[in-house]
Amino acid sequence: MNDKDLSVRFYSWLPFMTLLRKEILRFMRVASQTLLTPIITASLYLFVFGATLGERLSVLEGFSYAQFVIPGLILMGVINNSFSNTSSSLFMSRYLGGIVDLLVTPVTPPQFILAYTLAAMLRGSLVGTVVWVISTLFAELPWEAPLLAVLMALLASFLFAQFGLIAAIFAHNFDTLSMYNNFLILPLIYLGGVFYPISILPAPWETLSYLNPLFYLIDGFRHAILGVGDTSYLLAFGVSGSIALFLFCWAAWLIGKGYRLRT
Repeated sequence: MNDKDLSVRFYSWLPFMTLLRKEILRFMRVASQTLLTPIITASLYLFVFGATLGERLSVLEGFSYAQFVIPGLILMGVINNSFSNTSSSLFMSRYLGGIVDLLVTPVTPPQFILAYTLAAMLRGSLVGTVVWVISTLFAELPWEAPLLAVLMALLASFLFAQFGLIAAIFAHNFDTLSMYNNFLILPLIYLGGVFYPISILPAPWETLSYLNPLFYLIDGFRHAILGVGDTSYLLAFGVSGSIALFLFCWAAWLIGKGYRLRT
């Protein structure tokens, strides 16, 4: 490969790196809102379920309630912040008209998505890591399969980064954007087994819980940490990975077509 080819390769990724840097700086400049606020919220959950109920309740044999609920709280922080980062950033670009300038830059749709996604995953990972560090004050987690736990957290972050892009494209205003989080994501998280194992639910609620896509993310992550879960790793990763791939392709198609981005 000659110097000319190296130069072409370098400059073809320069717009992507610029967009990625811009997205990271965007949430870092308002860290009190994007990082500190969700960490404080998660810390309150940890205090309620760790310090007050952690040793008094047990919904899973061999583990305290704090140990059971902490993995779900960590993943909830990852999910919420990954979604919020891409959805708020892209929607503000649409609202202020800056997206038009991005569309004329030499950034391909996959590069466009990757820049937004990596920034969202960084934010989600930072929040999730700090929540885990704080959780050590309330309970010790066994971390049976740490690599699988990290992979599941990254998969959850990737999935909701794609969903955030799609939500930002279809949202008509700020109220519509917040509805995705308040009326879709949060209910699915709470009903996905964050605070209880679905195995204790009576019929038909246990069966219906398997239709909740967030159940597989939460259960897979908890399974990797505690070593006990309601589903297998294969099923959890298979369902979550399929949904993530579908959302990525959908987002790539919408951005490639410029759907609702130029108006």
